[in-house]
Amino acid sequence: MARTDVQLMLDVKAGDDASFDFLLQKYRSPLVNFLYRMVRDTATAEDLAQEVFLRVYRARKQYSPSAKFTTWLFRIATNVALNSVRDNRHQKMQVSLDAPIDDDSTPREIPAKQLRVDERMVERDRTVFIRKAIWALPEKQRAAVVLHKYEEMDYAEIAKILECSESALKSLLFRAYENLRVQLAPLVTQPVAYREGERRPS
Repeated sequence: MARTDVQLMLDVKAGDDASFDFLLQKYRSPLVNFLYRMVRDTATAEDLAQEVFLRVYRARKQYSPSAKFTTWLFRIATNVALNSVRDNRHQKMQVSLDAPIDDDSTPREIPAKQLRVDERMVERDRTVFIRKAIWALPEKQRAAVVLHKYEEMDYAEIAKILECSESALKSLLFRAYENLRVQLAPLVTQPVAYREGERRPS
């Protein structure tokens, strides 16, 4: 019978480093993806992921399964990310439209092979536009949106990660999505791509 994440972490607490290695392999990619969406730089996200796992290992003796393991892990990751964002707030990191889009941010609903070149360019530019809008949010709003939209966590878990009440979280997300609605308004008015042979509206 497979061990749960909580049991694995309890085994780490008891001195089983192999269980820690298993958790590291399991959550490294999701953690790097989350951190990248927070800090906007791949190398920094990799470094911060190492810092998160180092903190997890150092805190193993104090670990208590009062919440899901992922809640505890992402609380540490969120604090590390927010500290990094605040420390580097003075740095203006621009996103180039020519920069490659990471696999995790590529829209899943339409396979790339079914899109024409111009449609792929439109989709890529939309993805970059959305990414920049999320990055422009205040850091706590950004964390809430990434956890809710990309990590698909429920309100209760996000509230525990951000250490706030569910009502405060809902207010935070409402403000964040309102900001995004304003920032992303130009996308609504952009013309859609048409396949060859389809008639454009006059």
